[in-house]
Amino acid sequence: MSIRDPNLVNPKARKKVGIVISNPAIASTTGWPVGFWWSELSHPYFEFTEKGYEVEIFSPDGGKCEADAMSDPRDPSGYSETDLISMGFILTPRLATLVDQTTPVERLDADTFDAIVVAGGQSPMFTFERATALQNKFVEFYEAGKVAAALCHGTAILRYARLSSGEPLVKGKTVTGFANVEEDFADNAVWSMGLLSRDKRVMPWRIEDELKKLGANYIQAGLWRGFAVRDGNLITGQQNFSGAETAAKVIEALGE
Repeated sequence: MSIRDPNLVNPKARKKVGIVISNPAIASTTGWPVGFWWSELSHPYFEFTEKGYEVEIFSPDGGKCEADAMSDPRDPSGYSETDLISMGFILTPRLATLVDQTTPVERLDADTFDAIVVAGGQSPMFTFERATALQNKFVEFYEAGKVAAALCHGTAILRYARLSSGEPLVKGKTVTGFANVEEDFADNAVWSMGLLSRDKRVMPWRIEDELKKLGANYIQAGLWRGFAVRDGNLITGQQNFSGAETAAKVIEALGE
């Protein structure tokens, strides 16, 4: 069915979006604690609520989630210090509590929600392989004609998502996600700071390479440029600077 089928999307009804963030983990490559990325939650959340959407936050396992340190505007690295939207989210008690009390993704109802949006961060690369409830839920939304979106390393879900036919969901689809040039940049940065030896990489595998292997038409806009692409009711964003662009594609797909 088309995403614009009036039986699925009523443009006069208040839209409901479920944003999925990853549970905390320890990276097998570096031994560092990893989690979700603040801007990939806060920027879409801002865009959706500005439109009057109802937004709920989920995670594969539910419970308290932790962000990657460098995504926090207060982090000493200063990497995200200009991210005022994330700072506003963090310093608003009602919103900050949502991250401490995420709902298990298996309770995200495709009958009552219009879209699922999977945020990234480093954790998805180490945890989504076993996140079968999330894999199934993403496919459920897609096959129901609802919007299924992912951004940055959250597009790791596409490595594991299989349609009812057994085919990779991403096969033949035009998508984006964290690019090889960005992985190279990240690796070189930690090498230059002496945080990791040059025989090791930050990530255990690469989004761009794996999606191409699955038959996707992978595209990207260049190093650290905000970018998102829509192929039917599948929407993907390139990296952590693409939260607003991804949200805009979701809003477009929902008819507003």
